[in-house]
Amino acid sequence: MIQGYKLFRVDRKGHLHSLFIGKVPTLPIGEWLQSESLPTKGFAVRPGWHVCSEKSAPHLSIDPAGCMPRVWARVDCDGWINYHNRPVNQGGLWYTCERIRIVSVIPREGVYLAPSVRPELVS
Repeated sequence: MIQGYKLFRVDRKGHLHSLFIGKVPTLPIGEWLQSESLPTKGFAVRPGWHVCSEKSAPHLSIDPAGCMPRVWARVDCDGWINYHNRPVNQGGLWYTCERIRIVSVIPREGVYLAPSVRPELVS
């Protein structure tokens, strides 16, 4: 098992969602989530959860216009794990993995955007 960081969308009720693929279901904190291969038009098929080794993804906006705000979370990765050395402007080292568990959500500028999460889970 390894730890990493993942960027999520936060809806108005404070629930977490994936950014682009499989983005409708809410993602609970503290539960193991199995990856699925969901071919999506306009995206390369890359099975597994995509996780950054550092809290950095310069190629992704934290507050895209007209979209849900985004928040970083610390996650555990388990099962099969693949390592990807990407350019620094794409976050550097990142992983694809079989399962993740969202461990804690990282507040932005001292403000937590997802109030439905128990405070003890916020790092």
